[in-house]
Amino acid sequence: MDRTQRARHAAAPCLFVGLVAWALSGPAAGQSSAPFATPLPGSPPAKIRPYGEVAGCPEEPALFHRCALEKAKTFNPPRTPDGVPDFQGSWSRVAIRNMENIEEHPETMDGSGGRSAIVDPPDGRIPYQQWAAAKRDAHFSSYLDAAQYCLPHGSPRFAYGGTKFVLQSRGYVFMLNDYADTYRIIPTDGRPHLGPGIRLWEGDLRGRWEGNALVIDVTNQLAMGPIDHVGNFVSEYAHVVERLTMIDPNVIYYTATIEDPKVFTRPWTIAFGWRRNQNPAEMWEQGCWEGVQLSLKFTDYGLKRYPGAFAK
Repeated sequence: MDRTQRARHAAAPCLFVGLVAWALSGPAAGQSSAPFATPLPGSPPAKIRPYGEVAGCPEEPALFHRCALEKAKTFNPPRTPDGVPDFQGSWSRVAIRNMENIEEHPETMDGSGGRSAIVDPPDGRIPYQQWAAAKRDAHFSSYLDAAQYCLPHGSPRFAYGGTKFVLQSRGYVFMLNDYADTYRIIPTDGRPHLGPGIRLWEGDLRGRWEGNALVIDVTNQLAMGPIDHVGNFVSEYAHVVERLTMIDPNVIYYTATIEDPKVFTRPWTIAFGWRRNQNPAEMWEQGCWEGVQLSLKFTDYGLKRYPGAFAK
């Protein structure tokens, strides 16, 4: 194989990824809705790839949720010198297998499909107000996913958006994300939230320990990025309560309850897990700007950055 052939061979995976991104970029593909949209009520279950198991629990979100609830009652996690559960290490998500849609969605050319990560309400659907459901349905044909601009995810997407590296010290939990150099600094010393006039990409984070669970209370988000590729969203008025509980030396059970009376008819909850990476790679700075330049060409098709639920 000569030098030209080697270069073409090396470029093939990048070309395939680029074609996939183009095919799933809304108007460029002549589509008004995402191929990974949630099936309409009354439709048969979406076609997906089978799930595996983790820590003796099925990875399918609703089944994982029920199994993990039981395991959390009896598992005694390792402790830090301060006596709190030791979550330190490198972690990857389970149950939410990709970020196309946190509701049920079919397998597509770039993803395995999945059952809904929403465990309450039991139907697995986000309880949108009518105007908000219409806004979500129009998202894919109007906006680029904020991840294509390398913008911070916010809550709850931070928890399932990339590999996490967790560090702990007295009074703090730190979470580093391998996506776009984003991170969380979570004080657990009881300090109050910031005033409502200050809003942050990752929100104002306040942690506390309840037994073996780390509870993270999130307010004051900018909320200028959706929580998945299809366009599910929260507003800047959202209040998110996350709970992380170890159910096995190598598995953390995660839930997030989202309350936003300006967008939803009631609070709702997602559930999934984190699996410990047994041989974690060193976490390097991600050169996300190169990805920004590649994605910006999709603005030629009329797509733009999502401005938030109540942008003026």
